[in-house]
Amino acid sequence: MTTQQDIIAALGVAPKFDARQETKRRVDFLKGYLSNSGMKTYVLGISGGIDSTTAAMLAQQAVRELREEGRDTQFVAVRLPYGVQADEHDAQAALTAIGPDRVFTVDIKPAADAMWQQIKAAGFVPTDTAQEDFLLGNVKARQRMIAQFALAGGLKGLVIGTDHAAEAVMGFFTKFGDGAADILPLAGLNKRRVRAIANHLGVPGALVSKVPTADLEDNAPLRPDEDAYGVTYDEIDDFLEGKQVSAVGRDRIMQAYGKSAHKRELPVAGS
Repeated sequence: MTTQQDIIAALGVAPKFDARQETKRRVDFLKGYLSNSGMKTYVLGISGGIDSTTAAMLAQQAVRELREEGRDTQFVAVRLPYGVQADEHDAQAALTAIGPDRVFTVDIKPAADAMWQQIKAAGFVPTDTAQEDFLLGNVKARQRMIAQFALAGGLKGLVIGTDHAAEAVMGFFTKFGDGAADILPLAGLNKRRVRAIANHLGVPGALVSKVPTADLEDNAPLRPDEDAYGVTYDEIDDFLEGKQVSAVGRDRIMQAYGKSAHKRELPVAGS
């Protein structure tokens, strides 16, 4: 039977944490990987949330240091709204804080809507509006990755993902959507540690304390992640730090981890 410690080990959550040291380690990780890959660009979609902002700040620092060492590198931020984004002001605040070398804006609404309409035209009938909203949300997430990988392909780049341990344990990402990336600089961090690194990097306080939301469902715009989880980030973070949590919270986390195992695995290959 999988235990709390098994999960902590599988997700790489360290027993100790220092924001300054972790920031340097992760910047060095980004520098080393880009240098060794033969590529020159990091690409990342910016939503205005703490995860993408923090990952972007790490990436921008990495390419800045590489340029100081004589390497031709750049960080490209990509805005990927579905039409008009409800919290666009946060995305713009994030871009100001990051100071990316280049910014592209790609509206994914035409492509996402067209794909969903073609799926329904092929004969698929959603069971209800809730299912339709959920499935379209996953289409949006995958369209965002299509755009980022297309840009990376044209800019000799690698796509950064924002997955971290608190989302990974709950399976709170779209398979082959925001779960698809070349490199994950936030891996092994729980949410409070992401926020600590963000504070260390100077991310604006309003973004650090912003309520996390995937914002994929039209029927529930800006729905907090915690509403979907049924457990708070504080409990998830405590769990990942090996602390005791409520029985209800523990069961919810363990259940989510088990059900989402397929999302964290490579495709199964037949022998």
